[in-house]
Amino acid sequence: MRRTPHRRAVATGALVAVAAMLAVGAQAGTGTAATPRPGPAQAVPAPGALPAELSPSQRAELIRAAEAGTADAARQLKLGAQEKLVVKDVSKDADGTVHTRYERTYAGLPVLGGDLVVHKSARGALKGVTKAVTARLTVPSTTPKLRPAAAEAKAVQAARALGAERTAAAEAPRKVIWAADGTPVLAYETVVGGLQDDGTPSELHVITHAGTGAKLFQYQGIENGVGNSQYSGRVTIGTSGSAPNFKMTDTGRGSHRTNNLNHGTGGSGSLFTDADDVWGDGTPSNPQTAGVDAAYGAQETWDYYKNVHGRSGIRGDGVGAYSRVHYGNSYVNAFWDDSCFCMTYGDGRNNTHPLTSIDVAGHEMSHGVTSHTAGLEYARESGGLNEATSDIFGTAVEFYANNEKDPGDYLIGEKVDIYGNGEPLRYMDKPSKDGNSADYWSSRVGDLDVHYSSGVANHFFYLLAEGSGPKDIGGVHYDSPTYDNKPVPGIGRANAEKVWFKALSQYMSANTNYAGARTATLRAAADLFGEGSATYNTVANTWAAVNVGSRVPDGDSGGSVFESTDDVRIPDAGAMVTSPITVSRSGNAPGTLKVGVDIVHTYRGDLVIDLIAPDGTAYRLKNSDANDSAADVRTTYTVDASAKAAGGTWKLRVQDVYAQDTGYLNGWKLTF
Repeated sequence: MRRTPHRRAVATGALVAVAAMLAVGAQAGTGTAATPRPGPAQAVPAPGALPAELSPSQRAELIRAAEAGTADAARQLKLGAQEKLVVKDVSKDADGTVHTRYERTYAGLPVLGGDLVVHKSARGALKGVTKAVTARLTVPSTTPKLRPAAAEAKAVQAARALGAERTAAAEAPRKVIWAADGTPVLAYETVVGGLQDDGTPSELHVITHAGTGAKLFQYQGIENGVGNSQYSGRVTIGTSGSAPNFKMTDTGRGSHRTNNLNHGTGGSGSLFTDADDVWGDGTPSNPQTAGVDAAYGAQETWDYYKNVHGRSGIRGDGVGAYSRVHYGNSYVNAFWDDSCFCMTYGDGRNNTHPLTSIDVAGHEMSHGVTSHTAGLEYARESGGLNEATSDIFGTAVEFYANNEKDPGDYLIGEKVDIYGNGEPLRYMDKPSKDGNSADYWSSRVGDLDVHYSSGVANHFFYLLAEGSGPKDIGGVHYDSPTYDNKPVPGIGRANAEKVWFKALSQYMSANTNYAGARTATLRAAADLFGEGSATYNTVANTWAAVNVGSRVPDGDSGGSVFESTDDVRIPDAGAMVTSPITVSRSGNAPGTLKVGVDIVHTYRGDLVIDLIAPDGTAYRLKNSDANDSAADVRTTYTVDASAKAAGGTWKLRVQDVYAQDTGYLNGWKLTF
C-alpha cells in the first residue's frame, strides 16, 4: 500500500549541508563526533550481518532490480491473482543478504496492514518472509455499499470527538483494503485536517468499513511529543554561500535547510541567512539561536544514522529533510511531517524554551526513519513502539554527539524543562517515574496514550543496553527494576542500538505489537550474534524482564537456545502443519531437552502437538482433549532425546483435530 503522508511529532533535528563550517552560539564547548561509552563486555556483531552502507546509486539499483522482480516475488510468495507488490525500501547486509520491504495492492487498491519484508541471501535464495498478516487476501467485492460522503462524515465526527478544531477532510476518502485486523475487508481511508486541542496540526486517519459504515481504526498522522529547549554551546554547523549571503543550508548532508516560521503555522517559512556566517548568540531572543540548535541536531542525527547504521538520510536516499523553527506562539511541542518531509519546533513556555535539544531533534527525525521503514502505525501497541523508537534513537544521537553541554543520558527532553520544575519528559530506566508511563507490558498497555505505552520498549532498551539495578552513567543515577525481580546484564548500548535498528528496518511492520517486537529483535540478534548465543539469550531475557515472553531456562545465559519465530497458520480441523528449527550442535541431545511452545488458539483442547527429531522420530507433547476449553498453549515440555543426535532439523508438528476453532503457531524453541 502507499501510505498517505504522515506527520510525526516529538523531536526532529534537521539535516545540515556543509559548504562553509562555522562557529555558532555564545557559549564554549564544541560538539564533535561521539566516542561511545563502553558498555559491558559482550560479543561483537558478525560483520556480515551489519547493514552495508549504500550510495544513492547503489540503493537505486537495488530498488530497480526489486521493482523488476515484483511479479516473480508475488508468485514465489503464492499471492493471489489480484495481489500485487510495490517496493517500499531495500537494505543490504555486508554479507550480501538483501531485505526488500513491499507494500501490497489488491485489485489495484492499497492494502493497509499488508506490508511484508522478503529476506534473500547474496545468491538470491529465499531466507524468510516477515509479514504483517499471514492470511491470504480475498475480498468478495471491491464495490462499496457506503458512499464516500458518508465515510467522510464519519471521519469528521471522529476528529471532533477528540476535541480537534476546524475539522475538515484534508483529502477525499480513498478505497482501501483493511487487513490489519486479520480479516481483509473493503474500506475507506479518510484524512481529516485541522488543529488538535493544544494547537498542533491534526491529520487524523479514519478507516471506515465500506459496507456497514463502522469505524474500524483511527490514528493520528501528526505524532505529538515534547522536547527540551537546550543549547549545545559553541558548535559548528554546515552552511553554504558566501559573504554577505550565507545560508543555513547543509550541502554536505543532503542539502538540509533550516527555516524561520516567525511564529506562523503555515508554509515552509524563510531560509535563515547571515552576513558573516556566525549565527545566533545563545539566547532565545535571537531568532537564529533556535535555528542553530535545530541545524546542529539535524546534522548529528544525519551523521549518527550514516556512520552507525549506514543509512544516508531519513529515506536512505541521500536527500535531506528541512527544519522549521519558531512555530506558533509559545507552542510547547515539536513534530515530524511526512507530507512536507520536515521537522517543526515550537518555542516552548513563554517563547523562551525552544524544543530544539539534541535528543528532541533525533527523536523527530527518527519518526521519519520509522515512517520509511517499518511504518509503525501511531496507535495501540505499534504506536507505543513508534514513540519508543524515536526516544531510543533520540537518546542514541545524544550519546553520539558527545557534547559536553548536553551529555548523553537516558532522560527524554531533560533540557526543555517543559514542566517548569527541572524534570525530564520521560525516564527510560524506570518509565513510571513520570507518573503515567508503563514499566512493563500488560493487556491494557495498548489502551494507553502512545507516549505512555512507549515505556515498555524504552525500559527494555535501557535494560538491554545497561543492565538492571543501580548505577551511575555520565553523572546521572539510575536504578532499573525488572518485572520478575531477576537481573539482566545488558549487552552495551552500541549493540542494543544495532539490534533495534535491524529489527525496525528489516523485521517489524506497520502493526507490530510488543510480542512481535520481541520476535523482531530476536531475529535481529540471531543475525548479528548467532541464534542461541549469550547476547541472543540476553535479548530474550530482557523482554521477559518487562513481561514480554519468558526467560531462557536455567538462568540468564544457561543453555543454547534455537528458536523459530515464524507464524504458521493452523487449519481448522485440517492437515498437520510443521515448523522447522535447524540446530547446529555436535553430540547427542540432552535427556532434558526443553521444548517451548507458543500457540495462539481459541480452544486448545483441539490440538495435538509432536516434536519430530531429525531422524523422523516423533515425541508426543500434547494430546487432544475435547473438555479442555481454555485458550492458547504457552508452556515448556521436557523430552528425553538423549538417544538422538542434536544436529539437524527438528520440527514442531501441530494438528487441529476438531472443527469450529482456529489459531496459529506464534513460535517455538529448543533449549539444549
